[in-house]
Amino acid sequence: MKLLLTYITAIIIFSSSCYSQTAGTAGAFARMGFGARGMSMGNTLTAVTNDEISAYYNPALSAFSEDRTAMATFSILSLDRYLNFLSYTQAVKPTAGLSVGLINAGVRKIDGRNSDGMHTEDYSTYENQFFLSFSNRIDNRISLGVGIKLYHSKLFEEVTSTTVGFDVGICFQLTDDISIGAAFQDLGSKYIWDSKPIYPDPYGKTTTDKFPSLRRMAIAYMLPNGIGTITAEFENSSAKSNVMRIGAEYYIMDYFIVRSGIDRLDFSEHKTGAKPSLGFTVKKPHDTWTPSVTYGFIFESFAPHGMHIITISGTF
Repeated sequence: MKLLLTYITAIIIFSSSCYSQTAGTAGAFARMGFGARGMSMGNTLTAVTNDEISAYYNPALSAFSEDRTAMATFSILSLDRYLNFLSYTQAVKPTAGLSVGLINAGVRKIDGRNSDGMHTEDYSTYENQFFLSFSNRIDNRISLGVGIKLYHSKLFEEVTSTTVGFDVGICFQLTDDISIGAAFQDLGSKYIWDSKPIYPDPYGKTTTDKFPSLRRMAIAYMLPNGIGTITAEFENSSAKSNVMRIGAEYYIMDYFIVRSGIDRLDFSEHKTGAKPSLGFTVKKPHDTWTPSVTYGFIFESFAPHGMHIITISGTF
């Protein structure tokens, strides 16, 4: 009974407290976004080819990178959740690009109780995604990319699962100011859970949880003189969700950028609530590299308070 209660609690807390366009399905942590810039712009970077590029949104983007960028992100979330990111992106001359990264998420302090309802100990869950993407420009304005993602998750003690998924993407620089992107994500990803290590026969069993595959279409417009970017995208999934996103960023001055966005404008039958966001970046060049600090605040409809996302990055 103790194991059963803890197992159910872990599933409910993690699946309901993590945001996803496809709520309650496997891999929700990996659909929350990536980094303070992307999340504060409503996760609308699928077609953005300027500034710090994030191949998380589209594996075809790294081919447009002109520098090397390293990024580390940590978050402050409610409900004992945590969410961290690491990434590195660089150009591979003359026409390609490479990106690697990590997403680490989980829930701490899950209340374990025995059959009498007495507290026994605290439990935790975690999920990790390691990704590697490569892209190449087949034309000066068109890039194709592919990404491979390795997931590893621990639900309870010996109940773990590891899976591999794939992303493919394309980005087309229509003009100097307008770019169009498309990405197909989590192709083939699924968790396979085996509870036999903690439940004796015939109670233990194997369960398969498929990740919803995502299809994104996006457009980005760079404002005159590069003073900002306006973005919009549409996402459809195999779980029959239909989501719109919009975002924008604006250079107040050369080294200070403000941004905002709205994620999860949901057109499906079971709406999960829009997620407004806002943030800023402060950066200052030093010799051959440019350090920056980016902050994002994301409103959550069903949590006690919003998410604080802080990214420290360097371009060199």
